[in-house]
Amino acid sequence: MQFGRYYEEFDVGATYRHWPGKTVTEYDDHLFCLLTMNHHPLHLDAHYAEQTTDFGKNVVVGNYIYSLLLGMSVPDVSGKAIANLEVESLRHVAPTFHGDTIYGETRVLDKVESKSKDDRGIVHVETIGYNQDGTVVCIFRRKVMVPKRSYGEARGGDQPGRPEPIPRD
Repeated sequence: MQFGRYYEEFDVGATYRHWPGKTVTEYDDHLFCLLTMNHHPLHLDAHYAEQTTDFGKNVVVGNYIYSLLLGMSVPDVSGKAIANLEVESLRHVAPTFHGDTIYGETRVLDKVESKSKDDRGIVHVETIGYNQDGTVVCIFRRKVMVPKRSYGEARGGDQPGRPEPIPRD
């Protein structure tokens, strides 16, 4: 199974549909909130959300959805990345609720060869996330520095740094 792509493997206009989706649980949302110290009651307090918000229930914290989609895209987009250079834009288009299943896909917007090093390039992509109903919930654009094949081959191929097993006696 491929993990990431070399610069030469990206085609402008190509779309990568990330699989599988992820059903967001209350536990996922609360753990992310606690890990990141986001204690807003909209995300953690069901009574507050029911009584004081237009949604009437907890809303999943948006940065969890962004992080989830970013992670989903790694095998298709940045698994071989040298660096994530920029998040150009991030929009939370619609709310996500506990029990929603998130799917994502990434489209290649552009690619340019590095001006300073001939073994890499920069790929500009847009990722969208949508729920089980097809409602788009999150859109972000980013630029990723990815290696060319020559970079990968000089560093051990598709699985650089992987040790060889030592036989047992």
